[in-house]
Amino acid sequence: MAHKKGLGSSRNGRDSNPKMLGAKIFAGQDVKAGMILVRQRGTRFRSGPGTGLGRDHTIFAKRDGKVDFRTSGERRTVSVV
Repeated sequence: MAHKKGLGSSRNGRDSNPKMLGAKIFAGQDVKAGMILVRQRGTRFRSGPGTGLGRDHTIFAKRDGKVDFRTSGERRTVSVV
């Protein structure tokens, strides 16, 4: 005889933490070297002049200046001018 009631196990009781992805700085804004411009999964945006690409595809500023987003066909690039 079972001593406990046969309850179904919950199969969807998990949730992941938010990853805070997306553009952190927008076109025309002033940035300092080292500031994060875009956090992304894969290279949705490509790094242009004045920016670097981190190991997790984060784009950051390598020098002080203004942010510029450009689109050429399917490619979107972020640069610091």
